[in-house]
Amino acid sequence: MKIYTKTGDDGTTGLIGNKRVKKSNPRIATYGIVDELNAAIGIILSSKLGKDIRNLLTRIQNDLFVVGADLANPNLDNKSSRVTSEMVLFLEKEIDKLEEKLSPITFFILPGGDLIASRIHLARAICRRAEINVVKLSEVDKINNECLIYMNRLSDLLFVIARTINKRKKISDVAWKK
Repeated sequence: MKIYTKTGDDGTTGLIGNKRVKKSNPRIATYGIVDELNAAIGIILSSKLGKDIRNLLTRIQNDLFVVGADLANPNLDNKSSRVTSEMVLFLEKEIDKLEEKLSPITFFILPGGDLIASRIHLARAICRRAEINVVKLSEVDKINNECLIYMNRLSDLLFVIARTINKRKKISDVAWKK
């Protein structure tokens, strides 16, 4: 099978269910940013990471494929490949587990520190952009609301992972100064 089909040469692409839409459609833009986030996490995974973080990010990459498939499927009656509340709960449990070992936040933290942590902060910013686009999409089309909740929770988890990596490398959080 060839990678190119030429079916998108007219500026359209197919959604799940064989509906064709313009590539500028908000649905396409939204799952495109989710794909960008997944690629950013792939870059992070090329780094030396603890086994726990590596396994967590690999799970997130797989879950982001579900998010993308969910967003590519405008038929909410089709229940295949949908984001679930269990996926959100998994993120919350991971946040809680990592936060137990971090000091409480008493100031706004600047993104940065170790190079890996900085890349995770960049992934978090991409995640926030994806989340914004999920909201915009929900304003013009019906979506599975769990996608929005998942993206919101994922950005929180990425923030906590960045702090965790910095702590493990003995790099302190840097406070924002006015």
